Amino acid sequence: MELSNNKILITGGATGIGLGLTERFLANNNKVIICGRRAEVLQDVAEKHPQVITKVCDLSQESERIALYEWLLTNHNDLNVLVNNAGVQNWMNPSDPDFYTHATEEIRTNILAPLHLTTLLSSLPALGTIMNVSSGLAFVQLAKVPVYCATKAFFHSYTVSLRHLLAPKGIEVIEVIPPALNTDLGGKGLHDIHPPVSDFINAIFQQLEEGKQELTFGFSELMRNASPEIIAETFVKMNP
Repeated sequence: MELSNNKILITGGATGIGLGLTERFLANNNKVIICGRRAEVLQDVAEKHPQVITKVCDLSQESERIALYEWLLTNHNDLNVLVNNAGVQNWMNPSDPDFYTHATEEIRTNILAPLHLTTLLSSLPALGTIMNVSSGLAFVQLAKVPVYCATKAFFHSYTVSLRHLLAPKGIEVIEVIPPALNTDLGGKGLHDIHPPVSDFINAIFQQLEEGKQELTFGFSELMRNASPEIIAETFVKMNP
């Protein structure tokens, strides 16, 4: 992947890892479009970075994904990079009364949305790179976020197949595999003890420069390469 002179769509690009990617791609002389559900959060980014193009879109809704695609087709059909970053995480238990509601929200946002958006945007004539943001929890589970872990395991598996299936079309598929970072994913304060997003962004951009297609950092690097025995031991430590 060329790291400059692209036009890039980053879903969930106004906060957390998405914002980190947005700012680094801007610094590398790219045009960046970000979308998200909250207009006020998108506006905050636009005020800080006036060159960013923003689009309010709830990707969990099929109709809004289609509307986003049609808007891109009309206004930005030279888009050549899609970053499937948007995701939600719920700390919950199957015995919770709202478990099913939250579970379906995660499945719609973390699985159905990027699958559908990838299918739609892969028809754009310029698309050459897809970046899928999965998680180190695709490899070892934190039981407090059971559905989130399952969606990321699905997304990792799908990304491996997608890379193979889109190679004949000349579309590169890159997987971004973050560990827990200091973001508000799952709720404010839950991840304050973890590394800053900036350290992760620096690490994965170095890997992009090296031409790697699976980008890891810290814990996610360890789990990506761990034996079944190490994964089992880690699961016990993570879920006392």
